[in-house]
Amino acid sequence: MSDSSTINDDTERTLEFEFVRATENAALNAMTWLGKGDKNGADAAACDAIYGIFDRMDCCASVMIGEGIKDAAPGIFLGEKLGRWTSGSPHFDIALDPVDGTTNIAHGLPNSISVIAASITGDGQSHAMCHLPSFYTEKLAWGPEVVCWLEKAGLSIALDDPLRLTLNRVATALDKPLGKLVVCTLNRPRNQHIIVNLRECGVGVRLITDGDITAALAPSMPDSGIDLYVGIGGATEAVLTAAALKTLGGDMLVRMWPRDEAELASLLETHSHEEIYAVRQTNDLVSGSSAVFCATGISDSPLLPGVKMTGNKAVTSSVLLRAHSRTVRYMRTVHDMGHKFMPLRSTGPGS
Repeated sequence: MSDSSTINDDTERTLEFEFVRATENAALNAMTWLGKGDKNGADAAACDAIYGIFDRMDCCASVMIGEGIKDAAPGIFLGEKLGRWTSGSPHFDIALDPVDGTTNIAHGLPNSISVIAASITGDGQSHAMCHLPSFYTEKLAWGPEVVCWLEKAGLSIALDDPLRLTLNRVATALDKPLGKLVVCTLNRPRNQHIIVNLRECGVGVRLITDGDITAALAPSMPDSGIDLYVGIGGATEAVLTAAALKTLGGDMLVRMWPRDEAELASLLETHSHEEIYAVRQTNDLVSGSSAVFCATGISDSPLLPGVKMTGNKAVTSSVLLRAHSRTVRYMRTVHDMGHKFMPLRSTGPGS
């Protein structure tokens, strides 16, 4: 292992649990808004907790994938600097979604999580993460078994392949009849043509209302019951998913999806037509070997249980993934809320 790889490994080991503390606190702070019909209130609470942790961290973190821009909600935005930025501190690109599934938390529904991904920027590397400026992206995500089969068979999956061809290849890779395949997608008008196509192909369809990070990771998670994710979902979530897939061994295809001519015109002011419609894979979205992904459940999801409150005790469930070592850690933490110190930016240092 090279000296730079050792430094990256040690840096990740030092700071990875601080990232988990940030998502834990975000989940706990946002949980107080569960079912109150105010997704912006939940978002603001989660952001406040994440800021509170980073304000005490010795790192230089640049937000490459922020939250809040899409719907004018309170958020942590593209270009913000997190951490104390002290001399000699490690440099990270950060992607985050303080609450993935804001609509769900507002209505007291399952499938909301708090997510952070980080990647060390190496020597001579301006950024380790790709910023996707569109509101939505087309996505197709599959698990490590499919990745291995495609490599051995000398085949590939393309975003513009007929869906039936993709489904047949996934079914063959997983040694399943086509009719036993389960595909997940967001239940949105923009995805209705995909849903109709999936049903015509005879596969099982699992529809979700929000939170497509969990859904896109599901094909790479053991016992998720999901074999493929397809559909048009948030661009922010695509990069977060890519960071996790670098650890899990799965892969995905992503392409920006302008909603209308006005958005396309706006994108063309800073990007070429070829850049906008380029198809990107996991390693295009998060380059290099460094990637840390952590998430904490807010309400129950296929990825993680949500926060459980019993009296003055709160139980959080989190997952921590590292691409460098391919480590997957699940953590169940009991918080005594009567004694827990939760730093928040809104209450200032020493709160």
